[in-house]
Amino acid sequence: MSNVKKFMYINNKAPYGTIYAWESLEVVLIGAAFDQDVSLMFTGDGVYQLMKGQDTKEVGIKNFSPTYAALGDYDINKIYVEKESLDARGLTVDDLMHLVWEDEDEDWAEKDSIKVVTSAELAEILDQQDVVLSF
Repeated sequence: MSNVKKFMYINNKAPYGTIYAWESLEVVLIGAAFDQDVSLMFTGDGVYQLMKGQDTKEVGIKNFSPTYAALGDYDINKIYVEKESLDARGLTVDDLMHLVWEDEDEDWAEKDSIKVVTSAELAEILDQQDVVLSF
């Protein structure tokens, strides 16, 4: 039996206007560097964190969204986006960044990291976690 705990990081805030999204991303990367089994969940306005083409020049804040592309390099490949949150905002998976990871068991084939799931499926995934942190 593995001693590695499963950590779920829930992101439910818009990417800018508060520090929550940036802090979550930093904590996730630190956890992965220490070999935690990391999953990310994006619900509510948190789905905006994964939007393509973010431009923060007008608000004078650093755009940290390119950092999400590095998640696969940290073996973070379980990224769940709540379907109902996308639907409520008129978004689809095509509006989100294309995040991938490389599967060493399949000759380093690139695979999608983002999985769009229903709220019922998210509840099941949450039940499997050892630690849940919400940002």
